[in-house]
Amino acid sequence: MLKHYLSVADLSHDEAIALLERAAILKEEWHIGVDQTSHLRGQTLALVFEKPSLRTRVAFEAGMTQFGGHANYLSANDIDMGGRESVADVARNLSRWVQCIAARVFRHQTVTELARHATIPVINALSDIEHPCQALADMLTLHEHYSDLHECRLAYVGDGNNVCNSLMLLGATLGMTVIVACPPDYRPHPDMLAQAEHLANEYEGTIAVTSVPEEAVEGADAVYTDVWASMGQEHEAARRRPVFEPYQVNAHLLSRANPEALVMHCLPAHRGEEITADVIDGPQSVVFEQAENRLHVQKALIVQLLEAGHL
Repeated sequence: MLKHYLSVADLSHDEAIALLERAAILKEEWHIGVDQTSHLRGQTLALVFEKPSLRTRVAFEAGMTQFGGHANYLSANDIDMGGRESVADVARNLSRWVQCIAARVFRHQTVTELARHATIPVINALSDIEHPCQALADMLTLHEHYSDLHECRLAYVGDGNNVCNSLMLLGATLGMTVIVACPPDYRPHPDMLAQAEHLANEYEGTIAVTSVPEEAVEGADAVYTDVWASMGQEHEAARRRPVFEPYQVNAHLLSRANPEALVMHCLPAHRGEEITADVIDGPQSVVFEQAENRLHVQKALIVQLLEAGHL
């Protein structure tokens, strides 16, 4: 039974499928105007954010409103976890007032410590190791275009960062083929890669890493990239740029993929760096479908956690 969602690896294969199916239903209901306000009426979600956000924050806040609940946004200035107040005390206090916590943090240890001391569900809304809500939205987007994800080949090109880690883990859990292309010094976290390979063996998927972007993209059904310097790494941007330039997703690289391959990006994007404007704004791009699907998977996730016996 799912108690917290700190890592994609918290989900079994069946739980991941059920969550995506529920998100798809909620999305269909939302588009046809079904009233969903009875789902979480009177419930509150605390958004504990050490980092700024557009998609994550708005999707959680809008989702809680659509479900008849409320989201309470708490920035680093409001709490200062580990400074003015310990992470453990923040968790204990919030557990007395709200029904769920979504935390967007710099260090993954912060979200695991919140979960350790909270008596309510904790969701990892982004950490330095994973971005598990983004991965759910990505897989919902892929499933809307490819009915059998087991047959889907996803190429990720760029930095082996938190988004990459979560994509590998969820892709492996769903039995997909995920090929990562990144510079040798920017490979995915070794523990995440090993965990993804283990899951791929269990669910008959494939995980591979190469330093050659053309190898990853060859025959791909979807080509995914992310910024070369993530939030908190801005001081490394100038040093990273020449290393990552061969990994830009442009029309030439995309031509190696299947003709109808999807173009994916978790946003925000730096057009002209990790991806060219003609590709991200072109007809194969589904980046705003991914962004919308953050709303639906996060709604499904909150309901799933609260129904697991935490209310």
